[in-house]
Amino acid sequence: MKSIRHLKKLSTILISLSLLTATLGLKAQDNAYQNNAFKVEQLTENTFQHITYLKTQDFGNVACNGMIVRDSGEAIIYDTPANDEDAKELIEWIENTLQCKIVAIVATHFHIDCLGGLNEFHRRNIPSYASTKTINLAKSKDSPVPHNGFDGRLELKVGDQIVVNSFLGEGHTQDNIIGYFPSEKVLFGGCMIKSMGAGKGNLEDANVKAWPTTVKKVKTEFTDAQVIIPGHGKPGGQELLDFTIKLFAKE
Repeated sequence: MKSIRHLKKLSTILISLSLLTATLGLKAQDNAYQNNAFKVEQLTENTFQHITYLKTQDFGNVACNGMIVRDSGEAIIYDTPANDEDAKELIEWIENTLQCKIVAIVATHFHIDCLGGLNEFHRRNIPSYASTKTINLAKSKDSPVPHNGFDGRLELKVGDQIVVNSFLGEGHTQDNIIGYFPSEKVLFGGCMIKSMGAGKGNLEDANVKAWPTTVKKVKTEFTDAQVIIPGHGKPGGQELLDFTIKLFAKE
């Protein structure tokens, strides 16, 4: 009899755990989104990766990463989707699903996969930020131009937290910056950081000799970063920095 009661009790516990797991899974899916044009994946409690697609002649249809951070009903986005239509949908998803007011859009360099949807943000009076170098390069390329520039380092407030934006040297481009969300220990490396096993990619505007030195500076300054988002491909940890350094150390 004891064995039967024990089995019933164990069965009840297992069912309860299964229901709890299912409930947690549904909650996690509430903060994920996907359609034919782009998707959003939740990485930590308050950090998300948005993925859009850019058609290129050399590399085909390329998946491009951006970051969303939130706190206390506010959000900051890193890099725009590739076009205004996708930017509109992303903005509305953040406002309606995450129920956050977007207080800033940050462009990490001047390429179209960072600036392609910027005009939609400007139409909605969302403040835009980038390095002074990015602004000057965007003007020279007749691309959408961020409104607010900085040199070196800029901290922006999101809710009760901050994000850190830093220019630490040239690499993928002469203006590439990184974004760091200290409260969640998530770093957005953009196209300066490569996903594991990736190739060197687009080097048209790159400084390949300076690239590994710049990433070493990132590694030194942000030693506590636990999640690192590259410009393309899957997120990882500090191993992405080591991989990128080795990839370009041969140059």
